[in-house]
Amino acid sequence: MGREKDVDRMCALTRAEKPASALIRFAVSPDGDLAPDVDARAPGRGVWITLSADAVSEAVRKKVFARSLKENVSVPPDLAEQVRTRLEQRLTGSLGLARKAGALVTGAAKVASVLESGRVGALITASDAAPDGRRKMLQWARRGEVADRLVHIESLSSTQLGLALGLENVIHAALTPGAAANSVIERANRLAHFNATDREEDGTI
Repeated sequence: MGREKDVDRMCALTRAEKPASALIRFAVSPDGDLAPDVDARAPGRGVWITLSADAVSEAVRKKVFARSLKENVSVPPDLAEQVRTRLEQRLTGSLGLARKAGALVTGAAKVASVLESGRVGALITASDAAPDGRRKMLQWARRGEVADRLVHIESLSSTQLGLALGLENVIHAALTPGAAANSVIERANRLAHFNATDREEDGTI
């Protein structure tokens, strides 16, 4: 998230202070349109909202952005979907870089081999994978040395994974440990948090 990563910010919807990594920033374009600033790098004033599709949709409904910015802004009704799309794009982009760096393998046999060796940073399974194939891969993961701390990413469909990696219908993939894997994991975590629907007991989202 750039320079804002470790700074606390206030969610304009809930008024709760959280680390910027737990929020999503929105900025106003020169044309007066509100847009997601998922990397928190756009110039000018911004509005921070809890990293949740529910929170963004509620902020749109309650006109939180205009109130926070103290100006009229054009807020697209599908703002939450725009955020999801951009977070997915960041994740697919980091996967493509990981493949170019030689830090990612695909195909059930190769992934199973990496899992068995214990040299794995994350297991990736397409969200539309067949239940039987998913179960078998997780069985391989449980045999590995890192089973208790293995990160499992299931945020993208086989088509999305294929487009990101320049392949057709990727179902199973694995990342070897390192900076490329860490970048993918960070972006996958942000997307997963955004898609989660559980609400916290104190009323925050």
